Amino acid sequence: MSDELVLVERDGGVAVVLMNRPKQLNALSAELMGVLVETLAALDDDADVRAIVLGGSERAFAAGADIAELSAGTPISLYANRRLEQWDTIRKLRTPVVAAVSGFCLGGGCELAMLCDLIVAAETAKFGQPEINLGVLPGAGGTQRLTRAVGKAVAMDMILTGRMLSAREALAYGLVARVVAREAWLGEGKRVAAEIADRGPVAVRLAKEAVDQAFEAPLQAGVEFERRAFFLARASEDADEGLRAFLEKRKPEFRGR
Repeated sequence: MSDELVLVERDGGVAVVLMNRPKQLNALSAELMGVLVETLAALDDDADVRAIVLGGSERAFAAGADIAELSAGTPISLYANRRLEQWDTIRKLRTPVVAAVSGFCLGGGCELAMLCDLIVAAETAKFGQPEINLGVLPGAGGTQRLTRAVGKAVAMDMILTGRMLSAREALAYGLVARVVAREAWLGEGKRVAAEIADRGPVAVRLAKEAVDQAFEAPLQAGVEFERRAFFLARASEDADEGLRAFLEKRKPEFRGR
């Protein structure tokens, strides 16, 4: 196994990013998060990358924060090092990100997966926010995004007791989009990302932003955002090509402009 903290491979318009701290079950150390954010930001700036897959290993997507680092920190050092602001960089990525999850997806790992645009999970995946067992609570958006994803009752249960959800439960509650066989977690993540990458990049990015508005804004504000995004998408060359290809009964050739 490579000593690199993050492994990257490219396949056409899809970039695959795998966290690589296997002995620590991909615990999110400051160093790993720094490299991960830098890698994702660089891929987001690459016009040839139309979708990103983010994963870990079969044993763990990420088992949480690096507890040794958290224990050594003080309230002031945690505030001053601004590590949690790195998460905002991931939230603001314009390129769609598919989380491919196998094994443990806990604490910061679950929060990281929820920052992605959709989650593909192996049937053996486990999701949870067990910070309460350490005398703390989620600090990277877990109390907010989990509640929006699964509802107040289930979020309260998970966050106050440390309960973990199986992949099937996570699917039923709306936390994940697809559940696949144990061995198919990465392959399905790549397949979904390839489908996204095959669509018109302008429309995909605008649609991603519009869905995020539905998640975060009042209904009317979201509808108004969607309307503006629709007009902008229609003004693109991709829209002209897509409509013309439909009428001509051929596959469109999108160019992202």
